[in-house]
Amino acid sequence: MFNSVRIIGVPMDLGQNRRGVNMGPSAVRYANLATNLNELGFTTSDSGDINIPGHDALTNVSLAGRLPLIQKACENAYELGRKAIEQGEIPVFLGGDHSASIGTVGGVSHNTEVGVIWIDAHGDFNTPETSASQNIHGMALAVLLGLGSQELVDVGRPGAKIKPENVVLIGCRDLDTKEKELIKKSGCRIFTMRDVDERGIRDIMSQTLSGFSHLDKIHISLDLDVMDPLDAPGVGTPSQGGLTYREGQLIMEIMADTKKLHSVDVMEINPILDIQNRTAQMAVNLMASLFGKKII
Repeated sequence: MFNSVRIIGVPMDLGQNRRGVNMGPSAVRYANLATNLNELGFTTSDSGDINIPGHDALTNVSLAGRLPLIQKACENAYELGRKAIEQGEIPVFLGGDHSASIGTVGGVSHNTEVGVIWIDAHGDFNTPETSASQNIHGMALAVLLGLGSQELVDVGRPGAKIKPENVVLIGCRDLDTKEKELIKKSGCRIFTMRDVDERGIRDIMSQTLSGFSHLDKIHISLDLDVMDPLDAPGVGTPSQGGLTYREGQLIMEIMADTKKLHSVDVMEINPILDIQNRTAQMAVNLMASLFGKKII
């Protein structure tokens, strides 16, 4: 694992309809992400935020109207992620809604095969044909696997960016009917909240990492709505019955022990809905554990 970290803000709110997630990067910075990583011995640099128009700048808020702007933002995220990896850095992408991961995951996998742990209350596996909302943040993982709008599938380089056998979803509990069918057919592995309840995080992470034994690089895509909204109220699309704080920490602690961390997404923090920046602070605490902070 590299000792240099590159923070990249992706203040995207175009992939959904609820305002506020574009302020997520600022909230995480305010919660002292860089300071925490520096104290763990990492050299931390911040590229600032990608310039992305917000909803208020749009005259056409339909999928067709938003898609070119999302595509451009994801292209920028792709290039920044690719360059960070080439420079020997671990990119930490701060969202913004989860549609940004179309670019981030593509960029960090530009020259190498990566495993992806998608930690999210939702599957993000819809397509324009299955989605009632037409919100692209609910399509991001499907796009990365080659499904959906070709303009987004081909961001950075043509075609799918990751293999289904290299994808594990953890914490899902709010899936659309047709989305469930796509996930079941995809070849990805999914651990729902029922699995978390029955098996526990330790067993789930053991199975996940065993399936990734052929890989030496893993990307964590963390949507804070995976956490229970009682602990993390400031998220774009809250869903009851999520991970506890300790379950989230255990995922990160176990992942840190592997020394395979390649890159990270921290997505869907909405400061407008938060209480005293509690959700952003939780995100920083989780990142500190992911980067090696130990209890003793």
